[in-house]
Amino acid sequence: MSGLAIEPLNPGILPPATGNYTHGVVVGGAERTVFVSGQVPWGNEHGRVPESFEAQCRMVWRNVLAVLAEAGMGVLNLVKVTTYLSDRQFRALNSKIREEVLGQHAPALTVIICDIYSENWLLEIDAVAMG
Repeated sequence: MSGLAIEPLNPGILPPATGNYTHGVVVGGAERTVFVSGQVPWGNEHGRVPESFEAQCRMVWRNVLAVLAEAGMGVLNLVKVTTYLSDRQFRALNSKIREEVLGQHAPALTVIICDIYSENWLLEIDAVAMG
């Protein structure tokens, strides 16, 4: 991450960003940009989709982090994360797991409640990282 500077944007006219996100980010010093396709709760070693939301969410984050690692990046390179949830009931657990994964890092964030491509998937996450 040498030279990468991520500056949060939280205008005073907006309510404070709660949780681990910021209203926007300015990125300076980036040499590369990685666009992470929508990651779903599927992996080669398991061959099946976990049933619980928690297990699916952790698997999806594992997949996002695997793509970042392949590019030589990590959580601190994330500048934008979009999460698609199949049901509003998963909001709190999604936030809890996201906060565990991101720690103090606060990228720009969007959460959308919608239908997901496969009826077995309870969420999907795509992201943008810079480094």
